[in-house]
Amino acid sequence: MASGNIPAHPDGLDPATMDRPVYSAVIRPHQSLSQDGFRIVMGFCCLVSLVTSIACWRAGFWPIAGFFGLDMLALYVALKVSFRRGRSFEEVMISPIEVFLARIDPRGVRREWRFNPLWTKLSRVDDEEFGLRTLTLTSRREHVVVARDASPDERAIVADGLTRALAQVKKGY
Repeated sequence: MASGNIPAHPDGLDPATMDRPVYSAVIRPHQSLSQDGFRIVMGFCCLVSLVTSIACWRAGFWPIAGFFGLDMLALYVALKVSFRRGRSFEEVMISPIEVFLARIDPRGVRREWRFNPLWTKLSRVDDEEFGLRTLTLTSRREHVVVARDASPDERAIVADGLTRALAQVKKGY
């Protein structure tokens, strides 16, 4: 030991590296509209609504103006709900000693699952037209859907990474 070399562990596994992640990902829902895009879309829709409302009002169809206002309110609420839902995300981490999944909802409420990687399997439901529809982590009697807000292509990328990481961890034992 005078040379400063650290001896290898008898099992071939280094206890210091057992909790290091083999795979780690943060999965967020797709948001195609930025805040600036939201302002542009709302401004354009309000302008079209206003011009059409004025034209209808002048033609004597005054109730239509109120309905255009309700349409703009509904569009605003729908986009705000979509932005709020976009704040949710999932964290997935696989290490040699555990599979960890955390889901954070838009309000910040965190829910966590921890599984033994040796007992965990990944289930997929594929569709010919749509792609990967559902990705589920299963350990004993517990089933948790992963990447539920991701697109089918993003879900397939996560599935490939999880499959490789689980195989790598199971191969190490």
